[in-house]
Amino acid sequence: MSKRTSYTAGTPSWVDLTTSDAEGAKAFYTALFGWTFIDMPVPNGSVYTMLQKDGSNVAALSAASPDQAGIPPHWNTYITVDDVSAAAEKVTALGGSVHVPPMDVMEAGRMAVIQDPSGAFFCMWQAGTSIGSETVNEHGAFTWSELMTNDVDRCGSFYNGLFDWEPSVTDMPNGKYTSFTQGERGIGGMMAITPEMGPTPPNWMPYFGADDCDATAAKITELGGKVLMPPTDFPGVGRGAMVMDPQGAAFAIITLNQWPE
Repeated sequence: MSKRTSYTAGTPSWVDLTTSDAEGAKAFYTALFGWTFIDMPVPNGSVYTMLQKDGSNVAALSAASPDQAGIPPHWNTYITVDDVSAAAEKVTALGGSVHVPPMDVMEAGRMAVIQDPSGAFFCMWQAGTSIGSETVNEHGAFTWSELMTNDVDRCGSFYNGLFDWEPSVTDMPNGKYTSFTQGERGIGGMMAITPEMGPTPPNWMPYFGADDCDATAAKITELGGKVLMPPTDFPGVGRGAMVMDPQGAAFAIITLNQWPE
């Protein structure tokens, strides 16, 4: 079942895009995934664009604010918590930092922006009227989130302490891969930034489902994006690719061998 009405604490539940060209990004993603959009003016005078699949909220985007000048376009991952204020209090003791303290997002919920010990940003989300992604684990929907970092050991301890995620390491064709689980549920993944990746800053990268990874990667190129890592088989998992939209925001696509419920 790909529909969601709630998320348990510690689950990545939402992604949104901060971009240099909101209109260009809307054109790209709606053509790529068949998303529709609703522009929602917000009190600070900007616009938050809700991206929908068959009427369900699946992601969002907004133009970078003036105080974000110079920051490259990027996707943000949100992780659900029961109490964002209580969770934020744990961050510093675990080696991270609170970049934006807990705040209300109208009636939608409460959030905080966190930086982990390696420098990767993510958001914590306490649901109000908005739970996050209402459809997941299918074509054009949020499916997985993955941390690229230069300190896997320290980050493994940080996320375990903050969200009770259990890290387990397996050997993959392109190096060691850490899977985070909570109980028996897969939560997300983690990989070390390698020299071949160049000056890549630590970051959380969202994966969107694709019925056909190869065809979707080809369409990304046709629409003006780039393929950073071509479609590759992940043994026992599926076939995925790392890509970039025309504005420069990186994300991934994946065709899973078996879609989770």
